[in-house]
Amino acid sequence: MLKEFKEFAMKGNLVDIAVGFVMGAAFKQVVTSFTGGIVSPLIGLIFNADFKDLKLELKEAVTDAAGEVTTKAVYLEYGTFLTNVIDFIIVAFVMFLMVKGINKMKKEEEPAPEPPAGPSQEDLLTEIRDLLKK
Repeated sequence: MLKEFKEFAMKGNLVDIAVGFVMGAAFKQVVTSFTGGIVSPLIGLIFNADFKDLKLELKEAVTDAAGEVTTKAVYLEYGTFLTNVIDFIIVAFVMFLMVKGINKMKKEEEPAPEPPAGPSQEDLLTEIRDLLKK
């Protein structure tokens, strides 16, 4: 069983997938920092706020007579969601370009050679006729 697992784990496709997964995780970090550090502030200029801090208050905080908060406010944090959507679009676009480039670099598979042509049906019938004449 251990031998079978070793053969399975060392197959080229599985190793390629593992390498791709690690590289994808690292790439996600780069995209997240790009979105958080460059894209979000630029979009934040439009809204005059930090893009990740964009939120809609659904329920106000409740305070008691002493001024202490008894119930926290509830927010719909759409800025974080939009940032993650932008991250996804960037990653998906780059992956699309990579797959397109890899497919372009692959050699076109040569068609399989046609099997050798055998005698035609007429040739076989002629041969049978000649054999019967003997």
